Amino acid sequence: MTKLLLLCIMAMATVARAQDVPYLSGRVNDYAGMLSPGVARDLEERLRAHEEQTSNQVVVLTVASLEGNVIEDFSIRVAEAWKLGQRDKDNGVLFLIVRDDRKLRIEVGDGLEGVLTDARCSQIIRHEVVPRFKNGDFDGGITAGVSAILGTIEGTYVAEEIEEMPESGFESFPEKIMALGIFGFVVGTFTLIALIQPKGVGWFLYVFLIPFWFTFPWAILGTLIPGIVYLIGFPVLKVLLGRNPAVKRWAATMATSRGGSGWTSGGGWSSGGFSGGGGFSGGGGSFSGGGSSGSW
Repeated sequence: MTKLLLLCIMAMATVARAQDVPYLSGRVNDYAGMLSPGVARDLEERLRAHEEQTSNQVVVLTVASLEGNVIEDFSIRVAEAWKLGQRDKDNGVLFLIVRDDRKLRIEVGDGLEGVLTDARCSQIIRHEVVPRFKNGDFDGGITAGVSAILGTIEGTYVAEEIEEMPESGFESFPEKIMALGIFGFVVGTFTLIALIQPKGVGWFLYVFLIPFWFTFPWAILGTLIPGIVYLIGFPVLKVLLGRNPAVKRWAATMATSRGGSGWTSGGGWSSGGFSGGGGFSGGGGSFSGGGSSGSW
């Protein structure tokens, strides 16, 4: 359910300006200047050795800001554009840190999701990285995160606790407000259209929107009440509006002038392959939203 919500939010976020995908310069891409030179070199060598031994491609990226974008959207665009991991194994991992927004995410390729689970990624972020970041130790936090990621893949990382409960993806109050705002604007608009459309179109939209009214409020707030209210309240309200002469006249006017109207959307982004210096490049791996996000 969380992944479905994530994909829907990502699709909605395309209305915002898409942030450019940075250039893949190596296994450590410190565009925000969060790492000291010595630590960056050590991490680069460690990740190179891990890839040579296992073929897994684990890459670190730091950026200054998301520029108003959603971290899950930006992270998976980078991972797909860089094509991390081998094509036949999908064994890539992106460790993304956003300095000014104080957010981070571990994006996991399809082939490693069974080992580097969403719950384990969340634990690595909360227990290994965030405490060090809160103390201003970016070198230590990123190094600890990389060590835990590699240790999990190699089977050497021992976690203090594993929480198997799924994440809602909206832990903070501002994130919940933003998600509810997007949900209310998009789904609420189509619900209003369904209420004032003729019977055939209106009832079709009513049925179509039922999963959205149950899934999104549950994922954001953990409640099914909005879905139940919609399921019962929509038919009652539609019948009452259908008996209103003003609404009938308006619907008839819209029906006669509907030709040539509608909604179109444009924009978006396209990305090609990215390769870095020194002969390093992605191997064609794929991602589908596995991993976890956090903040400090």
